Amino acid sequence: MQYIAMDTKDIRTNLATEQYLMNSGKMTPPFMLFYIEGPCIIVGRNQNTMEEIDPEYCREHNITITRRLSGGGAMYQDFGNMCFSMVVPAKDQKFGDFKSMVQPVVDGLKEMGASNIEVTGRNDIVLDGKKFSGNAMYTRDGKTFSHGTCMFDVDTDVVASALRVPKDKIESKGIKSVRSRVVNIKPYLKEEYRNMDTFQLRDELIKKIWKTNTIEEAEENYAYVLDDEDKKEIAKLEQEIYYNWDWVYGKSPKFTVQRRKHFAGGTIDARFNIENGTIENVVIYGDFFGPENVDELQDELKGTKYSQEKIKEKLNALDLSRFFAGIPQDEITELLSTQQ
Repeated sequence: MQYIAMDTKDIRTNLATEQYLMNSGKMTPPFMLFYIEGPCIIVGRNQNTMEEIDPEYCREHNITITRRLSGGGAMYQDFGNMCFSMVVPAKDQKFGDFKSMVQPVVDGLKEMGASNIEVTGRNDIVLDGKKFSGNAMYTRDGKTFSHGTCMFDVDTDVVASALRVPKDKIESKGIKSVRSRVVNIKPYLKEEYRNMDTFQLRDELIKKIWKTNTIEEAEENYAYVLDDEDKKEIAKLEQEIYYNWDWVYGKSPKFTVQRRKHFAGGTIDARFNIENGTIENVVIYGDFFGPENVDELQDELKGTKYSQEKIKEKLNALDLSRFFAGIPQDEITELLSTQQ
């Protein structure tokens, strides 16, 4: 299995690199990617960016904002965080099974002393019940990637200030604040690893996963090095997607109806624009996951009479698990069709 430890420290370049390598065929799955970047927030594919962040705080503190291809919730990162990504053939991976995808990293961290690690909930890795890693998944053209964070020495005060976590999501987890939910893994490691920086943590994990004695040995035998063609195509993706205002923020219509609920499988937040009793437009936000794009469901609902009966009829004809993994179909139908 190959890997790449990215040199760039901009989240937009790193996400573009991940997307390119997944789709280009230059690396054969399974393979892994590791990247570390400056202060940034990455919102999930289906989220409303302006509702997830504190834009004034992010602007004042030069926090980069972008959107990823995968679902899930918004994540803050800085140089105290290490990202990792696993790319595998989709036929070998059940969508939503994060536990198997993150296992190499979990095993490596346990070997470094973090013995109390547990993969829990939909997509979190926790230590003593507190989250240090959030993960998201994306499938396209026969390949699936799962990418996640590893909080090593992140400034958790910034996490609480830069992100806006909805009240219903906080209450559902029985907690009082964002800060109380998250933890850095650094204090849980063996003493010999606590004076490392995040880049050294990455190298130690690579050595553990590939079972080499030195990082030089791993680089010589398993590392992939980007060539000029790779860099050219990655630069195109950066500009077309990750620097693109429409992709990051989008243009939201004015909504007259909102239906929102937090489920164990994620939050669904639907905004309906109703004109003459008919759904003129609908946008569905949330931190849910699904193997297919929710745009298809939005298109299906457009033009439907805004009545419980007609919306249920439309939804019952669809397999909603394609868009919302792990949320029961009848509960989604009830949320989206209920009239208030």
